[in-house]
Amino acid sequence: MKILVLNGPNLNMLGIREPEIYGNKTYKDLVAMIGDRAVKSGVEVEVYQSNHEGDLVDKIQSAYKNADGIIINPAAYTHTSIALLDALKAVGIPAVEVHISDVNGREEFRKTSFVRAACVKTVSGKGFEGYIEALDFLTQYIGENK
Repeated sequence: MKILVLNGPNLNMLGIREPEIYGNKTYKDLVAMIGDRAVKSGVEVEVYQSNHEGDLVDKIQSAYKNADGIIINPAAYTHTSIALLDALKAVGIPAVEVHISDVNGREEFRKTSFVRAACVKTVSGKGFEGYIEALDFLTQYIGENK
C-alpha cells in the first residue's frame, strides 16, 4: 500500500512559525514521525511539501494509479483552493484532510474547507499525532474498501 502525504504552504516553517499554535517540533520531525509509523504499519509513504498551489495539484494528479491513498494538509489552501478539491475529485483516491491546529476554534475564515468535500475523513487539532491517526484510518479504510 502506498500513501501520498501532501503538505501545503508554510508547513516547512514548523518549529519557527507560531509555536504557540503549531508547537516547537520541526517539519523534519513531522516527516520522521510519519516515516516511522509507516514502517511499523508496513506502508510505503511519500511525503511532499510545497508552497505553490499548482505543484500540489500536479502531485495529486501524479498519484493517479500510483498511490492508494492521500493524506493532505492543504494549510491556507484549505480555505481558498477549488483547484485542490477538483484534483482530489479527479483522481478518485481516498483522502484524509489533516490540520495540526483546531481550525474550527480559530478565525472564522478557517472554518471553511473546500477540500473536505473530496475527503473521507478530517482530523483537526491533534498536532502531529493527527497525521498518525490519518495514516492508521486510511490504511484500514483502504484495506476494507479494496
